[in-house]
Amino acid sequence: MEKIRIGFIGSGGIAHYHASHLKELENVLITAIADPNPESRRSFLQTHEIEALEFDDFEEMLNRSEVEGVIICSPHTLHYKHAKAALLKGCHVLLEKPMVCSVFEAEELIELSKERKCVLQISYQRHYQPEFLHIKKLIEENQIGTLTSVNASLYQDWIYLSAGTWRQNPALSGGGMLFDSGSHILDSILWITGLTPVETKSFIHQRGTEVDIDSFTTVKYTQNVMGTITIAGMSPCWHETYSFLGDKGAIFCENGQVSLVKNGEAPEIQSIDAAKTNTDKSFIRAITGIEEVQVPGEFAVQVLHFTKAIYEGASEKSQIDYHSKRL
Repeated sequence: MEKIRIGFIGSGGIAHYHASHLKELENVLITAIADPNPESRRSFLQTHEIEALEFDDFEEMLNRSEVEGVIICSPHTLHYKHAKAALLKGCHVLLEKPMVCSVFEAEELIELSKERKCVLQISYQRHYQPEFLHIKKLIEENQIGTLTSVNASLYQDWIYLSAGTWRQNPALSGGGMLFDSGSHILDSILWITGLTPVETKSFIHQRGTEVDIDSFTTVKYTQNVMGTITIAGMSPCWHETYSFLGDKGAIFCENGQVSLVKNGEAPEIQSIDAAKTNTDKSFIRAITGIEEVQVPGEFAVQVLHFTKAIYEGASEKSQIDYHSKRL
């Protein structure tokens, strides 16, 4: 069996997630890795029992190794140049979220991938997780009727986990928790509902850091749907919730447990199937032509627009005047 040769740019925490998936595939070999930190490279290779070429520089890896696909796990502001270089070499690219730091960069990569006939897929994991697929199916089956509001919250000890790392350095991260973990939440809302946000109002706090830690946003979507998004990065633990309300019922999801409540009926805890695929298996299947790209760059552009709107939604403040006699 001819195996697909994969290279990694970046060997930090999320790279291990991707490697563990690829190791399960018989038609894949991880043959090269680029990271300026030799200790991180060695840890990655030893943990996954991989023999691969090592490089300090990503361009050297692309020039000297014969990889067919590249998984990019570098800091956010480096995604663009790493992905562009890989595509120019004719490599398929799986790009960690957020795709890049601007819509302009995203659109350039999309066009380049088409010109070079390369797969460009963004690693938004929720598209493969059974609980989110189930919620999407329930909404498409009209189980809760017409959507009226969508609400999501993510609480995470992000400020503590990211202290002293590139994630709190805006020159490398491009933003804080909203741009990082929060990107998954925005992706989930857009993908599950198919809605388009048209107006936002946000409150954002950095909590003494250089990047946003907390963001609290109200959103108006198309089809008269309203909602809220809470991203709180100063929490003792991870806690993730969603509520999708319609005129016939609601779907609630708390840390992966999904319940369906129809008007006038008791809640039904949903039985969720085991995961059948993941972002890395999907990437390989797209390379081999077995399936279409599941999360294309065009979708990630929508997430970038949404993120930008939330940040900009914090720029205008409407102060409460407690001395005013008017209603």
